[in-house]
Amino acid sequence: MNTQTNLNIGVSCPACLPAAEELAWFCLRSHPKHEHIAAANLAKLEGVTVFNPRLRRRITTRRGLVWVTDSLFPGYLFARFAFHSMLDEVRYTASVSNVVRFGDRYPTIPAAVITDLRRQFGDREIKVLPEELTPGTEVTVTERPFYGMQAIVLRAMPAKERVQVLLEMLGRTTQVEVSMQSVVVERPNRWRAALEPVK
Repeated sequence: MNTQTNLNIGVSCPACLPAAEELAWFCLRSHPKHEHIAAANLAKLEGVTVFNPRLRRRITTRRGLVWVTDSLFPGYLFARFAFHSMLDEVRYTASVSNVVRFGDRYPTIPAAVITDLRRQFGDREIKVLPEELTPGTEVTVTERPFYGMQAIVLRAMPAKERVQVLLEMLGRTTQVEVSMQSVVVERPNRWRAALEPVK
């Protein structure tokens, strides 16, 4: 993930730090894959508010279907604190690498940006990525008797919580219906052009 792109979310004037005890949002860098640990440690500090947005999705592994949770901005999180009195305590918190800065300037994050992100991610700061089961989506089936087989979505039936897929079985293609909960998206709409009628 391109960090430079992802963190371009609108910082305020880097030269303009808040007044002595005014609270402001800052971007913090964590140790690799320690965003959640840094967030937990920062949350223990009096006067510090932490925001660590994460994405949750399903993936297939050798152990089967599992849910994974990753940071929205890998290696980064946000904290709101009084800069002048709390900077040292925040940047020396366990699992925090540093507070993002440009030279000797520490940019603040506009409160409106954080408010908007928090609205999208909710109280748990987690957003579940939807799985697009549109015609042409390539999926892996995770229920028996078709466990582990690759298939292509033909039609989703949300009301029945079922999906019709096309899979290759015993040397020929077969249409079957399976539970929506038993398929994992591998490649969205790879075959859409081939499945859609010519206009």
